[in-house]
Amino acid sequence: MPKRVDHEERRNQIAEALIRVAGRRGLHAVGMRDVAAEAGVSLRLVQYYFETKEKLLFYGLQHLTDRFTARVGARLRAAGTDPGPRATIEALLLASLPTDEEGRTFHLLYSSYSILSVTDEALAAQPFIDNPDAAENALTGLLERAQASGLADPGIAARTEAISLLAMTATMGTSILVGQRSPESAIAVLRHHLDRIFSTTETSANGAAGRL
Repeated sequence: MPKRVDHEERRNQIAEALIRVAGRRGLHAVGMRDVAAEAGVSLRLVQYYFETKEKLLFYGLQHLTDRFTARVGARLRAAGTDPGPRATIEALLLASLPTDEEGRTFHLLYSSYSILSVTDEALAAQPFIDNPDAAENALTGLLERAQASGLADPGIAARTEAISLLAMTATMGTSILVGQRSPESAIAVLRHHLDRIFSTTETSANGAAGRL
């Protein structure tokens, strides 16, 4: 009997190849032929599954997002069964910093996707992110939860702080990529701002968990 093909597995195989080759050469320089060679499949097979480069890129973005979600989940599990708002926020933010190869790939490609979505007509015709406020809303909710529990400064504006933390993390991620700042320096800055927001009670309780 002929071997049954798992189409989702094959799509993921191709998406992984896209991420690998784009991580080396940059997303703008990657073509479907490059991805096919990296995946060890024919160009015709890549075209069968994705038809156009734009469809391949959008699938690759979703696959990259799924990998990031798994990365955050691993950090949260390492923080314990009930890490609390601060450790959860650290896990979310530190996962996006390019402090290792996985983080470098995520930050580089996510930045590349955002730039291409502005300059490429086919990509610009579709939303870059299905839920662009998801991270902001998640951080805002965690900060409000911390305030309600007496773990964070009640005088802060939770949403403003969430926006600031996300913007700061993205900027520091780029500074790490270009060699301006070390990962250790970026993490220290991030924790400095979290120390300002959170009380010493949760900082002490989650000190070990925060060192992800």
